[in-house]
Amino acid sequence: MYRVIKMYGDCEPWWFLDGWEEDIVSSTAFDTYEDALKAYQKEMVFLSETYSQKKTMAGFMTAFWDSKDQIWCEECDEYLQQYHSVLLLEMDKSMPKGLQSARPRQRIRPCQIKH
Repeated sequence: MYRVIKMYGDCEPWWFLDGWEEDIVSSTAFDTYEDALKAYQKEMVFLSETYSQKKTMAGFMTAFWDSKDQIWCEECDEYLQQYHSVLLLEMDKSMPKGLQSARPRQRIRPCQIKH
C-alpha cells in the first residue's frame, strides 16, 4: 500500500520532527505504486504552478514555499517559513517503511508552536 500525503507547516517534510503528523492536510491511500505516483505527480504539477521555490529530498518528498508566507514564533523570537509539502510513502501495517530506518533517534522541535 502507498500513501500520498499533503502537508502545510513550518518544517520541510523530510525532518519528521515530533508532531509532524499535525501538519497533514490530507492523506490518500493507494493499492498500487502507479496510482500513487499519478496522484503525487498531479499534486507536484499544481504546487509547481503555484509556488516558484521548491526542494526535493529522498525522491518523493517535496516542499514548496513562498518566502512571504511566514509566521512569528514568540518562543523562537523569529519568523518561521511555512511550507506546502507532498510526499509519496510506502506503507506497512503501522508506519511508512521509509521512516523505519530514517528515524534512529527522536528529534525535538526547537519550539512548541502550534498552528
